Amino acid sequence: MLRKRFAPLTILCRYKILGILVSLLTLFVSNAQANDDELLHQVHQFLYQETQALGEEVVIDLRPPSPHLPTCVQPEPFLPNANQAPVGRVSVGVRCGSDSRQVRYLQAQIDIIGSYVVAARDIERGTLITAEMLSERGGNLGELAAQALTDEKDIVGKIAQRPIRSGSTFLTQFLQAPHLVERGQRVTVIAQGSSFRVSREGEALENGALGDRIRVRFDSREIMTARVSDQGILVVDF
Repeated sequence: MLRKRFAPLTILCRYKILGILVSLLTLFVSNAQANDDELLHQVHQFLYQETQALGEEVVIDLRPPSPHLPTCVQPEPFLPNANQAPVGRVSVGVRCGSDSRQVRYLQAQIDIIGSYVVAARDIERGTLITAEMLSERGGNLGELAAQALTDEKDIVGKIAQRPIRSGSTFLTQFLQAPHLVERGQRVTVIAQGSSFRVSREGEALENGALGDRIRVRFDSREIMTARVSDQGILVVDF
């Protein structure tokens, strides 16, 4: 019976194999780094487009993705909270793959140098805020509270729900739009569509500011939800 003998690997062969493994590992790391760089570039560009109009200068510090995650193919960045300005510490979502089923999140710090509005004097609770009560300051918007309002148009015409001290910023939860409809008030409800417009009178069952949807009761005891559009006027769109 013949037996084959295999000679042990020489030192030279071992070094060649080790060199090949190192080359493959280096290539893998380089490809992963290139993919991460492209992902970061696209997310950075997305954030800049979303924030460039918010101030005079934008500084974006984006944390790289975890090295344990697979490559993100065809990345599509998005903001999970589209109703909130992307300022300060922000979470950015990225849909990956042709079907966008994979979703991952990156963390960013966004500092925006610009102007914002503060109270020019002490404002008592229940006060209707006018432009004369405001003054402008400059600074890093990223250091403001997440719910801070920076634009005058979002503040003027609102009612203070608590005392606001001079120099303070205006927070969303401390302001309320004035009621255009009061509970128990007789109101006009307009039902309108592409080819018709009908109005009825009813009784408001709730207070309502501009854009609020409130319940209205008609003389027939029918109850309907309608949108406040003006003083004592509500609309139902079809």
